[in-house]
Amino acid sequence: MLRLDVRSAVQHRAVPYLIVMLLLLASPAMSNASAFRPIEVTDRSTVILTGHDLTLEELVRIARHGAQVALSTDAEAAERANYGLLLEAAAEGVPVYWFNRGSGDQRETVIFEGDPLAPQNRALIEKTQSDSFRAGAAAGIGPDVEDEAEIRAMMAIRANTMVYTAPSADLAHRLIDLLNHRVTPVVRSRGTVGEGDLAPLGNVGGTLIGVGEAYFEGQRMPARTALARAGLTPIKPFGADDNALTSSNAYAVARAALVVEDARQLLGWTDLGTAMALEGMNSSVTPLSSGVQRERPDPWLNWHAAYMLNMVKDSYLFEEDKGRIIQDPESLRAASIRGASAWREWALLRDAVLFQMNSADHNPAIARGLAPTDSWELSTPQLLHFYVRGGALSHGEHGYILSNANWDPYPFANRVESFSIALSNLMVAVMGRIERFHNPFFTGVSETDVLPDYRRSDDSLYAPVDLGQEIISLSTAIPPAGVALFATIEDLEAETRLKIGRSRQIVDTAFELEACDLLESGLWMDIRSRQKPTRAFGQAPTAALAALRRIAPLETEAPNIDRATTPTQGVVVAFLRRQGAEQFNAAAAGPPTHLH
Repeated sequence: MLRLDVRSAVQHRAVPYLIVMLLLLASPAMSNASAFRPIEVTDRSTVILTGHDLTLEELVRIARHGAQVALSTDAEAAERANYGLLLEAAAEGVPVYWFNRGSGDQRETVIFEGDPLAPQNRALIEKTQSDSFRAGAAAGIGPDVEDEAEIRAMMAIRANTMVYTAPSADLAHRLIDLLNHRVTPVVRSRGTVGEGDLAPLGNVGGTLIGVGEAYFEGQRMPARTALARAGLTPIKPFGADDNALTSSNAYAVARAALVVEDARQLLGWTDLGTAMALEGMNSSVTPLSSGVQRERPDPWLNWHAAYMLNMVKDSYLFEEDKGRIIQDPESLRAASIRGASAWREWALLRDAVLFQMNSADHNPAIARGLAPTDSWELSTPQLLHFYVRGGALSHGEHGYILSNANWDPYPFANRVESFSIALSNLMVAVMGRIERFHNPFFTGVSETDVLPDYRRSDDSLYAPVDLGQEIISLSTAIPPAGVALFATIEDLEAETRLKIGRSRQIVDTAFELEACDLLESGLWMDIRSRQKPTRAFGQAPTAALAALRRIAPLETEAPNIDRATTPTQGVVVAFLRRQGAEQFNAAAAGPPTHLH
């Protein structure tokens, strides 16, 4: 993985690399401190990190709402034991990647030999660790990460997965202190190639030793000042702390986790928007019926059809209507199939994110307690070379410390793109059905036939098409392209920053498109009601329409609203992000557990 530590720069003559990084950092064009979005602390509870069972709900509470964090007793014990095994390994002469040996193309370079606590070795380790953390403050290039929640999520995930590494007690505890005291490092958004987020995590390392800049309770200042205001002191890293902190994909996973949470809310609203569109179109509900679904026995398709059918239960759509056409436009007729497909990919991405949040993506692996007799290959000469027999520094514990490729983020990276494509396919259908409402062939009537005073704004169709085209342009998969870095050692690129960035853009744009969708569907529900006041709608669409009209009344009912200064679509977007669709239909919170 890419290394941003001064150990390589100073000991292996890579000083020009650091100079370039510092020049890029100093460029005024890379600063965007004014765009920083601080969180609002609304949660005073404590989330206990074990390394095994951090949930998305807990992560969101920490990242977005300021919940406190603590390590479980077992997690603290595991980290102490791993740290002891690391020190003992060096004392026994076991070669350890990125500790007593170099990293990357310097993996065979001997950094020190023997007991790491011997005076000469201790002084060397203290210096190289301090230098490495200092260099981390200058890692990456801008613009800075704008969202405090994103940085907090990254730190929380790394604090959780650090149970699989060998951190010093200072590192493990102070990382959690940053979260609990709202000391948020300034993190640069670019500089990771997708396998190992060393640059963003290196920025965190700079703050931990009081170098660089950080935010304290949302205000930007020198990192040392932020620590002091929080009543904290800089750490003095030791051992392999630079490795324990930065050898991770925590930045990518954090960004993806927040996308997953926002996408869950978006999909719930899109489903409710589909139900409202069915009501507004005077649709045929035959595609959702059990008679159709039993012919295609896919559990996700069948679940979603039943879910949609339940939302329009008791609607006028189940009454005979000679004016109802036999078949809706494809964009509405197949909306449930698209919705089911998006939910399936969402669930797969969610599971991949949860796995990444609660497992080791660290190199080297600390396999404490493992013995040569536990598996045949462990007793071979090659594997025994990395066996730590146990001694005073490890308090007698034995195990292996093994080089690996756990930092490679597949299949997680694949799931990000799969979800992006599935969501794009769904939103194309949303864009299409908005347009179809403009066609009397499908609606059977024009809006002015029923609401003669209604005047549609010009952008009621232009804007959805523009948003839809933006989503389509973001849905193309990013081609894999390896670049042989550092003497051709690091030749892989998962490009998670780009993939998750696109997914984030798609979700954010889809919220805007869904706002257009609700406005169009709501208008046509009103038209159907005016056509025949005795018509009833499903319970969830009825409640959603009432809530929509409280924030976005029809122009014919609120002619004095200045639409130029209060754009209706923007008001609806804010509403969708503020409140989940599950307030109108509990099933909108996501698929049932048997499909997970």
